Amino acid sequence: MAENVNDKVPTVVADRVDIVYRVNGTGAGRGSATAALNRILRREQTERAAGVRRVHAVKKVSFVAYKGEAIGLIGTNGSGKSTLLKAVAGLLPVESGHIYTHGQPSLLGVNAALMNDLTGERNVFLGGLAMGMPREQIKERYQDIVDFSGINEKGDFITLPMRTYSSGMAARLRFSIAAAKDHDVLLIDEALATGDRSFQKRSEARIRELRRHAGTVFLVSHNNKSIRDTCERVLWLERGELRMDGPTEEVMKEYEAFTGDKKPAPKKPAPKPDATKTKTEDTKADTPQPDAPKVALPS
Repeated sequence: MAENVNDKVPTVVADRVDIVYRVNGTGAGRGSATAALNRILRREQTERAAGVRRVHAVKKVSFVAYKGEAIGLIGTNGSGKSTLLKAVAGLLPVESGHIYTHGQPSLLGVNAALMNDLTGERNVFLGGLAMGMPREQIKERYQDIVDFSGINEKGDFITLPMRTYSSGMAARLRFSIAAAKDHDVLLIDEALATGDRSFQKRSEARIRELRRHAGTVFLVSHNNKSIRDTCERVLWLERGELRMDGPTEEVMKEYEAFTGDKKPAPKKPAPKPDATKTKTEDTKADTPQPDAPKVALPS
């Protein structure tokens, strides 16, 4: 039985969201108290005078996400995907518009604020505490976190400092810590592109589990297969604008046509000639043929 739209619980509402970065230039008047006061009183004029460059990263984006959804964010490089994710997590202010969230959003790799000089074991506890998990709960789930990450598959790496880990090992541990908690809104940036296919499958299965027990999952990825395997809805951002929002396959089809990622089917090889037939014809051609009978012409 289909779920009634009125029964859906919104978890994230974005209402005409604009996000602008400001990059400081080399204009004069910086560094003095007078300049600081001018920047407060006449922001735009002062920005222009100081050579501040405005980068409009996200433009009038609106959408509503519901509990139980896994939503993919796609787009070419620089389209605003990660910027929008950070804004939903509350890490970036919006220039205009509003973002409303039901519960606490968690951005993978940020909430689990790991430290390179500490061991993987200590970082599991540090990351869990940073996400608000009680210490007893971390102890209960510790071994599951280690097993899920696969850190110890080739040795006792969990007892070594994280600075000795490869980037892939560190990313897997971050995901494993973040996935140990049931989140209201879980935001994942390129996590599934890390690790071997076995870890990716575990990650996809865990995301499906999070959807059943918690709220909404957002996944930013350039891996189209991960988006298809994990998400039933996709938001396509291009140059900061929401270009399409809909079922995964519909949006991916349009996106791949736009980027040219959909490769044409390989041409079928030309059929090989029939060796038996060729050999027979060649033999026939090489075999001397009897002369045609001579016909006597009437005298």
